[in-house]
Amino acid sequence: MEQDKEPVIDEALYNRQVYVLGVEAMKKMSHSNVLIVGLSGLGCEIAKNLILAGVASVTLYDTATVTYNDLSSHFYLTEESIGKNRVAACIDALSELNTYVAVRAFSSDLNESSLQGFQVVVYVDHCTSKLEEVNGFCHNKGIKFISVESRGLTGSVFCDFGKQFEIYDVDGEDTVTCLVTAVTGANPAAITVHEENRHNLEDGQKVLITDVEGPSDLNDKEWEVTVTGPYTFTINANTTNLPRYIRGGYVKPIKTGIVKDFLPLKEALLKPEAVLTDFSKEQMPCQLHVFFMALHQFITEYGAPPAPYDDDQANTLINIAKNVIQKFPHFGPLQEEPLLKLAKSCSGNLSPMAAFLGGFAAQEVLKACSGKFSPLNQFMYFDAVEALPDPLPSKEDCRPTGTRYDGQIAVFGKQMQQVLLKHTNFLVGAGALGCELIKNFAMMGMGCSPEGSIIITDMDQIEKSNLSRQFLFRHHHIKSSKSTIAAQQAKGMNPALNVRAMEDKVAPETEGTFDDAFWEKVDGVTNALDNVQARLYVDSKCVYYRKPLMESGTLGTKGNVQVVAPFKTESYGSSRDPPEKSIPICTLKNFPNAIEHTIQWARDSFEGLFRSTAEDVNAYLTRPDFIQQLEKEPATKPATLENIYDAVVKDRPETFNDCIHWARTKFEEYFNNNIQQLLFNFPVDTITNSGERFWSGPKRPPTPVSFDAADPTHLDFVAAAAHLRAVNFGIAYDGANIATVAANVMVPDFVPRKANIQTEENEKPVEDTSKNSDEIMKRLPAPASIGLKMCPVEFEKDDDTNHHIDFITACSNLRARNYKIPEADKSKTKQIAGKIIPAMVTTTAMVTGLVCFEWYKLVQAKDLATYKNAFVNLALPFVTLAEPMPAPSAEYGGVKWTLWDRFDVDVGRDFTLKEFIDYFMSEHKLEINMISSGSSIVYSFFGAKAKLAERLKKPVSEVVKEVSKTEFPTNQKYINMEICCTYEDEDVDVPYVRYRFRHADK
Repeated sequence: MEQDKEPVIDEALYNRQVYVLGVEAMKKMSHSNVLIVGLSGLGCEIAKNLILAGVASVTLYDTATVTYNDLSSHFYLTEESIGKNRVAACIDALSELNTYVAVRAFSSDLNESSLQGFQVVVYVDHCTSKLEEVNGFCHNKGIKFISVESRGLTGSVFCDFGKQFEIYDVDGEDTVTCLVTAVTGANPAAITVHEENRHNLEDGQKVLITDVEGPSDLNDKEWEVTVTGPYTFTINANTTNLPRYIRGGYVKPIKTGIVKDFLPLKEALLKPEAVLTDFSKEQMPCQLHVFFMALHQFITEYGAPPAPYDDDQANTLINIAKNVIQKFPHFGPLQEEPLLKLAKSCSGNLSPMAAFLGGFAAQEVLKACSGKFSPLNQFMYFDAVEALPDPLPSKEDCRPTGTRYDGQIAVFGKQMQQVLLKHTNFLVGAGALGCELIKNFAMMGMGCSPEGSIIITDMDQIEKSNLSRQFLFRHHHIKSSKSTIAAQQAKGMNPALNVRAMEDKVAPETEGTFDDAFWEKVDGVTNALDNVQARLYVDSKCVYYRKPLMESGTLGTKGNVQVVAPFKTESYGSSRDPPEKSIPICTLKNFPNAIEHTIQWARDSFEGLFRSTAEDVNAYLTRPDFIQQLEKEPATKPATLENIYDAVVKDRPETFNDCIHWARTKFEEYFNNNIQQLLFNFPVDTITNSGERFWSGPKRPPTPVSFDAADPTHLDFVAAAAHLRAVNFGIAYDGANIATVAANVMVPDFVPRKANIQTEENEKPVEDTSKNSDEIMKRLPAPASIGLKMCPVEFEKDDDTNHHIDFITACSNLRARNYKIPEADKSKTKQIAGKIIPAMVTTTAMVTGLVCFEWYKLVQAKDLATYKNAFVNLALPFVTLAEPMPAPSAEYGGVKWTLWDRFDVDVGRDFTLKEFIDYFMSEHKLEINMISSGSSIVYSFFGAKAKLAERLKKPVSEVVKEVSKTEFPTNQKYINMEICCTYEDEDVDVPYVRYRFRHADK
């Protein structure tokens, strides 16, 4: 096994993962060799995740041959694989996932000697408690050991990383750098940080202090803290005789690693520690520990788990468990009811369980390889027994059928399998979540019949950065439609999958495509989206059409799952996360104090310089009404006209050297002149009217930067800006020596001017009166005489050759230098500027497994108490399941209603407005005072009497058309209306009305 080569970290491929793990962990992983023993569906899932994540090599060992039971969870096996060796049948497909990872088959006998070439060994679907000998060898030799089992609706993970395992980052959370606003002259010194961020420190934690003016002896040293409040702490320093604090300073928490000892399996079995995954099943980890030990005894004695729903065999297993639990008196009595259900179904093999355990176990492998994040301590048990049908299926219903669904039928029976086959699911999104979900659906048989289907839509195309976590895509798929390729790949896994790929966005503008007929034929909806707005829209449609929705999302090692069940749970939109904090304009323009501020400023500069100006120039040249439209924006009109004049007259380039000259003058304007102007207005020693220093707290006095062609960041800015300017004007790079040209540009000396500068967020933005619109218009040539069409630059974060991130990185870091803010590398800048969501294939796989467990329940329309919302953080690791919140209710006249309720009015014809109002009085005793449809008032009791009298005689649809001034699409059958009512003379809140005005035979 080669371990001496310098690891290759392809950031174009792994960038979403690098933001989770970091380069150091990725390099350690790329030196790690992993052995997987057992290539069931769970083993394949683990292998897939590790190969995509980028370990050095994955070696596969299995002597078993493929059976029908394997096909229910193994996505790289088909009916043609039956009878073949499991490794041989899938190794080619696994090898295609990542060319950087060596995928090998281990064909020799597996013994202690052969294990020593691996850093991590993973045993899959072996009886864990029977692996004491091999685990003992690994423990003593420093080989990390993991055992994983999938048994129907329950599963387990065991980890042993040996003695003195080093963890250098326990949680992966970014530390929060805080601004210092005060340092006392005392012993111990008390420090206050700006109220923008709590420091989140703990007693005994160490921090690094930098850039403090005054008691500068505190700088660049580590200090131990004692917390005194959310924004205050003391450090072990005596500042009594140090200079008084003036301003400035940053506090950065220092992360410290830990060392952990693991017990070998033999000892851990008798002293189990397990993660609690469901607070409603507090005793289940202990119960499942006993269950698995008993199951292993049963398999050892009888050669296989209990047959599906064989009462005698299941009871034999429970009797063994009764004996095993005697070893653990503190566990309490055996909970026979849930364990008996698991015993009857444990011979099954489920794709969601493979996805859940495969994601969890693969992340533990990555921890073992890298030392990043906290490993499992030491057992994790999971069950979803509440997903079983009620009543339970019969033994006959669960007999094998000789089909790919036998592993699932062994758990749920043939009747439920038919329900899944005939199910139609609308999968919105074909990214990382979408790929994993459609794979799971194909394995489960969802939509795998002429009566059912999976409809998948995504408007995006495949990019290289997708390949490390969207496992259905390959390099040759780049620039192809995500939904089309995902559908093709999933159908290849299960040819019976009835899948339809679409490339439409699900949004108000596509309601002609996703109309009543579309939504009404769908049985359920699964969101695989990455933005809140789209999620809310789909959620609103599911509420309107009363369709179950599974909502999920990931952020690095964190993931969440939400069940939306009609008439039972709240909707996704019922609760909202707080809005993302915005950066005040005055902070961005003049007073940045964090790298996020300078990156956003650089991003805005990119848009203004290379996109907006070009678009404005093109509009001026082609739209006769452009100037007239500009009159509606008097605050921005002068600057817009000035930018147009500069682009087409003053600074219009003819050669690439002209572009360099322009970039060099922009450098001077941004990082020298503007800073000098700010200091001219507010010198460093400025005192406010209240007697405080102006430059204090979050306001940090800047320093101008003088251009130096030998400074790489200076040159990066000029080079990137010049190339982007050249793109705007269609000028090719001619090989000019950018450094030489830039160094010879003569820039005029700075001359301060009278300028008003916004200093506080609540101040009215100051209009720039230095530019007179009329004067600029006189200087602008007529559009017909210019002869130019500019090329606006659309920001694209994932192309490393287009100079976009190069410009933003250099621009941001130069501004950071102005304000003594720690700079950011290109990778971090790209993440913040591109708003990249960190992602791991392990989290995605695990979350989609949880989603599919809920679909087992939703297709059975189970009670609220059986559903589980979930939150996971694989870094800790932490898994918690909880019952969803019920739909909040309101009441009128003794009638309770929720967001799922409405008045459905369909009398076979189009009511007159009077008939509509009378209907509600006669049927519901509700007196209608006002009716609205959308933003239009259809009826109000206080309206003009003559107009009301006229409207009351007309059909409802005609009145709605009249007031809204719109025509109904030919396929629209319903009008939605809100009504304001009184019940027995009291105002009441009532559901909305869905009124059917159009019928097929009318």
